Amino acid sequence: MSTDSVAPQPASDPTPPPAQPEPAAVPASPQLTDADRAAIDAIRSGYTFTEPAIDLGVLSHDGEPVVDARIRIPLAMLNRHGLVAGATGTGKTITLQVLAEQIARAGVPVFAADIKGDLSGVATPGQPSDKLAARTAKNGQDWQPSAPPVEFYALGGQGRGIPLRATVASFGPILLAKVLGLNETQESSLGLVFHFADGQGLPLLDLDDLVAVLRYLTSDEGKPELKQIGGLSSQTAGVILRNIVNLSEQGADVFFGEPEFDTRDLLRTAPDGQGVVSVLELPNVQDRPALFSTFLMWLLADLYHDLPEVGDADRPKLVFFFDEAHLLFADASKAFVDQITQTVRLIRSKGVGVFFVTQTPKDVPSAVLAQLGSRIQHQLRAHTPEDEKALRATVNTFPKSDYDLAELLTQLGIGQAIVTVMDPDGAPTPVAWTRVFAPCSQMGPTAPERMDEIVRASPLLGTYGTEIDRDSAHEMLARKLEEGAAAARAEAEAKQQAAQPQRSTSSRSSGRREKSVVEKVANSSVFKQLARSAGREIVRSLFGTGRKR
Repeated sequence: MSTDSVAPQPASDPTPPPAQPEPAAVPASPQLTDADRAAIDAIRSGYTFTEPAIDLGVLSHDGEPVVDARIRIPLAMLNRHGLVAGATGTGKTITLQVLAEQIARAGVPVFAADIKGDLSGVATPGQPSDKLAARTAKNGQDWQPSAPPVEFYALGGQGRGIPLRATVASFGPILLAKVLGLNETQESSLGLVFHFADGQGLPLLDLDDLVAVLRYLTSDEGKPELKQIGGLSSQTAGVILRNIVNLSEQGADVFFGEPEFDTRDLLRTAPDGQGVVSVLELPNVQDRPALFSTFLMWLLADLYHDLPEVGDADRPKLVFFFDEAHLLFADASKAFVDQITQTVRLIRSKGVGVFFVTQTPKDVPSAVLAQLGSRIQHQLRAHTPEDEKALRATVNTFPKSDYDLAELLTQLGIGQAIVTVMDPDGAPTPVAWTRVFAPCSQMGPTAPERMDEIVRASPLLGTYGTEIDRDSAHEMLARKLEEGAAAARAEAEAKQQAAQPQRSTSSRSSGRREKSVVEKVANSSVFKQLARSAGREIVRSLFGTGRKR
């Protein structure tokens, strides 16, 4: 499928809304002092770009909008990454929705996870109301109901959306170890198991395949193989096996398998030139938070692996919103955080921008936070000493300004935020108290029946809609172990029938090492044919992820 186009989406308005005219400058209020006017002019100038930019909102001065001072983000700076933070209920989802609409309207695809279900409203044009009209008019926003083209996805098909799966082999041992809650020693041992499966040509497609390999290695037949790969004790293999079985029993097995999602399908644009907004529905994320966050990291790692270098382009290829970012970093090892930091730093040159969405900046490690060029901070609460500490840490992440941020951040209204972004020269813009625009799409979930219509009309449903269960490690080992057992029985019967075995034959065979079952499997003509048809070389990237190309 071409990554340059997508079939028209029924949830979209095929005609993009007209360009929003610049509102006329309002006369200076007599209450404004010269210092106030100078501060407003500095912020207005700091967000006036000749390059293409998206509008986030307008400046707020003493709680009132300054409609001729638009707060913008340069399109070219979106791949310098960003952070959207704020306490629950302060408007982060609405901000994300506004960003997604504006970015898509500029022709850039968007990916976002929908934790609570509210973001699905981006697929439905908004409904006018007197309250909305008053708000948009006050902010100088020329509001028109519209919706970008949208695709809905669901992990493993759990929920409304195109099933999104990954094979165990491409997921890799490092990310899978995070999902399983393994320590560093167990993670290293899991890597040896992946290495063994790769070397023996045993495809790891789903969790059953990994369980089969582990059970084989801890069985009497596989113990010699276990010793040969080194560094993996039977006890550690048992711990990994139990954790995999527990994960599978929780229903996570549906996320692993085929057809594996090709992340390049996230880079599509609609015939009208708008970017496609891909929304991942996550109705049961609270049951498997580590799997959700790590799956998003797999998407990023796979994109990094696939995409060519583009350098500093005038617009990104994709903007990726990483919601509930604290789940990814919770209990993460230093090595894991280092890999995330490296991925975020390097993926910029592939044309991908990443926005982390969470409650406070302290949810994101400082090494990752340092990579985020745009900051959109909604209200924070300071009811406890821990909240006070988080507030002070948040203030320290912003450039110096004339605001008393420690006080202002606790007093922001819903839909207001403190903003600073990178200008086209890579310098931070002035810190701006911002009134965020209203989204042109629906604020609230899209109706379930409408979501079903969008999924049924998707051109991707035929590719990913039906699960595939082809021959892999589980079937191969089961079949060959059975063949090995039958061969052993036949050999025993032959020995019993042999009255006088020749001494020379016995002498020659005694010096020959008996091949293991897996070696017999790997050397068989049937297996080699299967390996040729299914097994291309597995290439691992930053996280040990690797897709069969």
